[in-house]
Amino acid sequence: MSALPHLPQAPLDRLGRPLHDLRLSVIEACNFRCGYCMPADRVPDDYGFDQAGRLSFDEIETLVRGFARLGMHKLRLTGGEPLLRKGLPALVERLAKVPGITDLAMTTNASLLARHAQALRDAGLQRLTISLDALDPDLFRMLSGGRGGIDDVLAGIAAAERAGFSSIKFNCVVQRGVNDHEVERMAAHFRGSGHVLRFIEYMDVGTCNGWDRARVLPSRELHARIDARWPLRALDANYRGEVAERHAFLDGAGEIGFISSVTAPFCGDCQRARVSADGSLYTCLFSGSGQPMRSWLGDGEAVFSARLADLWSRRADRYSELRGSVRAPRRHVEMFLVGG
Repeated sequence: MSALPHLPQAPLDRLGRPLHDLRLSVIEACNFRCGYCMPADRVPDDYGFDQAGRLSFDEIETLVRGFARLGMHKLRLTGGEPLLRKGLPALVERLAKVPGITDLAMTTNASLLARHAQALRDAGLQRLTISLDALDPDLFRMLSGGRGGIDDVLAGIAAAERAGFSSIKFNCVVQRGVNDHEVERMAAHFRGSGHVLRFIEYMDVGTCNGWDRARVLPSRELHARIDARWPLRALDANYRGEVAERHAFLDGAGEIGFISSVTAPFCGDCQRARVSADGSLYTCLFSGSGQPMRSWLGDGEAVFSARLADLWSRRADRYSELRGSVRAPRRHVEMFLVGG
């Protein structure tokens, strides 16, 4: 992937944070109904399949080129479930050629990955993150709202490995009293695999997931449990703004991570923007509303990037640091709109 020529002055937000990462939703639909994201009793089965409401591939490419002009170089495709978007490898191929993009990744539940992994790799997708909250078949099905089978996910992982995806990241949202008993089992499963398991504190994203702080299992407790069985040592961050605290197993069996948005906020280094499938910008995972940008795309990437730079320069979000205070927004965008 080539460097971006003649990059204009990259904007900083009001807290001095650059725009380096973009999480781009390509579809709002999902084939799962996980309770902390898209609960079945709140979101109908046909939600998000309206093609007219989402950006076309041409619009997406213009948008990504506009972001890249401002220094965005890490691009992650999300959903909903991105593998439900028809023709996704063709989009990946286009985005992989955008000057300035050095890291092209995708987050998926992997249930459909077996049939798409090779095509995505051939198109230029570099990395995968797989959401995986349990290995026990019955618990997995329950957590997916009765929609998912762990065998399909494991088949998708195997296909991704054959296609050449190495060091896959696995994100596990841990809820006390729900799936916390799976922690050691999952750690044991991924130790020595070459992949990276990351435990995520249960967050108050959106408004329909019934978040309860009592179900938050702090990362420090998870770290203590893992360290007691397989001693760990801390690793340096790979880059500024990395959300996971990295640790290596002392016996050389790989790496594990902890993402602690609730107990150890990392807003100060957040360099991420999120764009929903309809082209609205969310400058924080906990934003109350988004800025529609689809109408700007018809004016071309240069005009789009200028308007985007103005928006970013006015950004001051730091919800996780304000959580519980009178200044924290009370309404949050739903996770399934911006991919978490």
